[in-house]
Amino acid sequence: MMNNENINFIEAKSKLNWDEYFMLQAMIAAFKSKDPATKVGSVFVDQNNHQITMGYNGFIAGIDETKLPWGKDRSVGLEHQKYGYVVHSEANAILHATRSLEGAKAYVTLFPCNECAKLIASSKVKEVIFLSDKHRDTEENRIAKKIFELSGVSYRKLDFRPEILGHLVEHLNSQLVEL
Repeated sequence: MMNNENINFIEAKSKLNWDEYFMLQAMIAAFKSKDPATKVGSVFVDQNNHQITMGYNGFIAGIDETKLPWGKDRSVGLEHQKYGYVVHSEANAILHATRSLEGAKAYVTLFPCNECAKLIASSKVKEVIFLSDKHRDTEENRIAKKIFELSGVSYRKLDFRPEILGHLVEHLNSQLVEL
């Protein structure tokens, strides 16, 4: 008699771990940003690895963006710089969350500034996983890290495994062939 328990059984495993999966989502969110200099994305997930919210850096939703500057020349007044108008990805994600972020993880493509660190800590997010910390030598970055340390928000850098990019390109190519 044949054992039917293993009929059509194929061991399957994802090529991505959860951190890589959500950071790729944050990278896709960043891709949506119109900022010509720094595109940032974020994804917040709960304890069960379910996405709660996501965001990218951009101007305030619904306003006429053609009337606002994308330049970052600090020799002119703030009203003539993007910094006076841009909402950061983390703030956008928090604003659009439809439920509590308490205990959540935040995946961000760029380490949060001190203003976003305030929002993240106040939302009771438990961990920030980031891709880049290019502003690590700035006062704002030191303040953000201090806010996280004082409020118990852990943070760590995500280093993608080298083979992930190859797997992603292979996957995208296979999907595009079928279009």
